[in-house]
Amino acid sequence: MKEGNLSAPTRHPLDWTSESFYAETALFDELERVFDLCHGCRRCVSLCQSFPSLFDLVDESPTLEVDGIDKKDYWQVVDHCYLCDLCYMTKCPYTPPHEWNIDFPHLMLRAKAVKYKNGQTKTRDKLISNTDTIGKLASIPVVVNTVNAVNNNGATRKFLSKTLGIHEDAKIPEYHAKTLRKTYKDLIGREADSTTAGEYTTGKVTLFTTCYGNYNEPQAVDDLVRVLQHNSIEVSLLNKEQCCGMPRLELGDLESVKKAKEANIPEMVRKIDAGWDIIAPVPSCVLMFKQELPLMFPDDVDVQKVKAAIYDPFEYLMLRYKEELMNTDFKQSLGKVMIHSACHQRVQNMGPKTRQLLSLVPDTEVSTVDRCSGHDGTYALKKEFHEASVKICRPVVNKVKQGEVDYYGSDCPMAGKHIENVMGTGFETVHPISMLRKAYAI
Repeated sequence: MKEGNLSAPTRHPLDWTSESFYAETALFDELERVFDLCHGCRRCVSLCQSFPSLFDLVDESPTLEVDGIDKKDYWQVVDHCYLCDLCYMTKCPYTPPHEWNIDFPHLMLRAKAVKYKNGQTKTRDKLISNTDTIGKLASIPVVVNTVNAVNNNGATRKFLSKTLGIHEDAKIPEYHAKTLRKTYKDLIGREADSTTAGEYTTGKVTLFTTCYGNYNEPQAVDDLVRVLQHNSIEVSLLNKEQCCGMPRLELGDLESVKKAKEANIPEMVRKIDAGWDIIAPVPSCVLMFKQELPLMFPDDVDVQKVKAAIYDPFEYLMLRYKEELMNTDFKQSLGKVMIHSACHQRVQNMGPKTRQLLSLVPDTEVSTVDRCSGHDGTYALKKEFHEASVKICRPVVNKVKQGEVDYYGSDCPMAGKHIENVMGTGFETVHPISMLRKAYAI
């Protein structure tokens, strides 16, 4: 047995359709095995709240070992995991192919799936993970102003805290009646004119707009459209799309993930077969199609086809730069910029593309914060977890404040808003793609 893992980590497919995946005795045996190994290592203590919760349980147990923990308390560890994947990708020395075979995030996913199947998931969590339904209702023109007013009113937020368990200090995203897909309805299903293809890219991009990009922050996706078009890249939207499934995955609702996959993948494959590349502006959505769905459906040829054709925006633009097809005629300096590296972007193992691209802007100094913001889409909203999310975010906020920057932001727009909320200074986050648009002065 080697101490530590000298080989690149590899992921096993998720055997989520088998009965053994949901067998509680086998699950708790595996939780105990992995928790015992984590207790003996403790390298992940600085990441999310799962590990401090585990180590506190060990240290307060009568045996000072994992065997002294009441197994019902294992759920405290599971509930604090939001599948950021950082422990697997940046800390754990015992990931496969190491014989200890630790995949902590996917073990937590298995536990969440068991919890969901047993009907133990809170109604609130099911509700707030249904992003399509909430977005469609909240963006209705006669409703949207009321929804935004309620979400920003102190009295109603206290009511939401007591009744629904949404923390009164958590930042709830704003909704827009003019969604991205309404703004660019002329791009839905459009065909491309002549394009300039490169070695790696086709020069034709179909956007998977994402729930957040469509309903909550259409301006950032609008900026992405303008940047792509400024680079002579043809842009279209899918004929139809729905949530990528990540919120449901984090809930353990794997059947709903399957339904989302069955809705989205055929639409994406039609565009890919017609010669289009796919871009999604939210890292979690890209990761869903690059990693989670391929691991859930390893034998699905269409899923694997989408995996090979979907890109992060800055990953795609840097490929165009490598092909000498990117417009580098920047008109405006950005000064000092700090980028929060989103967890779900980092674990795609593509390198710091956002930093690399923004560094091409003249007279611009770019630094990064490579720590989790603690948001996770829904974790920071929940009454019982909000304070933990703020604690996780503090080092990021401190870094931004100490940097005395002109702009800061995150490739994950939700993380950016959470950082802004924790900062509490009135200094607003700017999405990196919006920074790029400013640099182009378009």
